[in-house]
Amino acid sequence: MNHIVALSQQVGQQLLAAQQMMTSAESCTGGGVAYAITETAGSSAWFDRAFVTYSNQAKQEMLGVRSQTLLEYGAVSEPVVVEMVYGALLHSQATIGVAISGIAGPSGATEDKPVGTVCFAWASNQGWQRVETVYFQGDRASVREQAIIHALQIISDHLSSMI
Repeated sequence: MNHIVALSQQVGQQLLAAQQMMTSAESCTGGGVAYAITETAGSSAWFDRAFVTYSNQAKQEMLGVRSQTLLEYGAVSEPVVVEMVYGALLHSQATIGVAISGIAGPSGATEDKPVGTVCFAWASNQGWQRVETVYFQGDRASVREQAIIHALQIISDHLSSMI
């Protein structure tokens, strides 16, 4: 967890320097990114809000994810996280965001989506977008922790290119 706190502090400094405001839309991480970011005092200067949308209904109601996208691709999919991140940006004052949906385990896996499958989407109101699926190893806690670190690291990498 210390690595997560240090990384979230770094992201906070970068967001502040770049005059950016962040949001997160999380499923399998259950608000872990938001928790990490808000561990730093003064984070309200660079973090607007978080959406923990664990159910499909929450994804639809809070972020505007289309039911057709969920039916066609499933909640753990790149098309869904793309809709999640843009929904989070639309429903917040943020300028940059991340969305995460995955299978942390120990159940929920399918043949084509094993435990550890996590889909990410990052986007900004300046046109930056990145989408990827990563396969993490380990138990539920480990998969969730690795997903949080990955989400923050990509934000940090992007911000370092801005400042």
